[in-house]
Amino acid sequence: NKKSFQDGEMVKEAFVEAAESQDNKRIQDMPLLARTVHDHTIMMANQVEETQVKDINAAPFFSLALDESTDVTHLSQFSVIARYAAGDTLREESLAVLPIKGSTRGEDLFKSFMEFAHEKNLPMDKLLSVCTDGGEKQRICGFPLHSTPGGTLCSDVCDGQLGEVMSLVIRVINFIVARALNDRQFKTLLDEVGNNYHGLLLHSNVRWLSRGKVLSSFATCLNEIRTFLEIKGIEHPELAETEWLLKFYYVVDMTEHLNQLNVKMQGIGNTLELFIMDLETIHHPSKRVFTEYSRLSYIPDVSLRDFEAEVADLKASDMWVNKFKSLNDDLERIAREKTELASKHMWTEMKKLQPEDELIIKTWNALPVTYNTLKCVSIAVLTMFGSTYSCEQSFSHLKNIKSNLRSRLTDESLNACIKLNLTKYQPDYKAISKSMQHQKSH
Repeated sequence: NKKSFQDGEMVKEAFVEAAESQDNKRIQDMPLLARTVHDHTIMMANQVEETQVKDINAAPFFSLALDESTDVTHLSQFSVIARYAAGDTLREESLAVLPIKGSTRGEDLFKSFMEFAHEKNLPMDKLLSVCTDGGEKQRICGFPLHSTPGGTLCSDVCDGQLGEVMSLVIRVINFIVARALNDRQFKTLLDEVGNNYHGLLLHSNVRWLSRGKVLSSFATCLNEIRTFLEIKGIEHPELAETEWLLKFYYVVDMTEHLNQLNVKMQGIGNTLELFIMDLETIHHPSKRVFTEYSRLSYIPDVSLRDFEAEVADLKASDMWVNKFKSLNDDLERIAREKTELASKHMWTEMKKLQPEDELIIKTWNALPVTYNTLKCVSIAVLTMFGSTYSCEQSFSHLKNIKSNLRSRLTDESLNACIKLNLTKYQPDYKAISKSMQHQKSH
């Protein structure tokens, strides 16, 4: 590689890769080089963490996304992701992956996070919202909590009578897929009739997104499923009843739309798209959000009267209306460029495009002090998470870092590697170098 070792991203990746490759059975058992790499990785992660905490304390608000998963050693890992405004940038950073070595009830997760928050001096009075996947054990007390829109809505859709539809679908799928002979015979049937699907998908209660894919494959293979069950002598008359089919296709359509919604809610700045995309509709969605948060007192030092007055004044200002129209045009241009580059698989060029969140928050920050309440509400809403997708991303990194070949990584090393993999901050390598004791030549 001809890139200079001074390249910050290269240095960070080199240390992370080296740290990940260590067996880490015991730090004191490491050879000198491995121990040095481990120490440097921890130092870089600690420096990034200090910058994160400093920026969170300087931010007007911050929000959290929380989720829990299990690693290769069956240890529960609790991912804590923060989103906050730092100047003209919306930051989305992994604060920690906390190991939960006992039970994983809601109070256990809450206790683990609060111990971490007190240790790192996080400004809990600035915590605006906490997003979880809506699971029962993540209904954590003491937080301004909301679950992901898709998770909650999907639970609502699949409860009651519609839940009976889902229950039958799962029973049929388990009969076919969970038995090896049935699975092979059903796949053979699909091949014979020329169906593009190569089999059914098993449903997982852990991730609600799987419901949409499971139902979609079931709907596509419904005729073949009826034929196969008839061959096996299994009776499910509901599969041919009009009333059941109406409910079934309703659930299929709803879960498909919820999956699409989840994808659209991923990414910084996508939390309240209507809030910044159309000046004519800005009053309505922002007022609904503000009214809800005003009732719950989640946004401090903000008055509903001031907010409504500033919105009316802003809409009457041609200069600011044009500013937001220009923002809308820029965002549409970037979206078109992304689509074009993606179609050509030019991923490197896509990364060079200006981030949409930077354009959005710059426009809001440019508002004069007379619109301080409106700016405060807009930044508060933009910091909110729309889903726990960022936690899922951290678990993907965790799976790659703590694998079967590196299953004995210490909790400290794992947390440091994940933080350095996900962070947008660059460690101060010169400061780290100066703080290290240089090895004298012999």
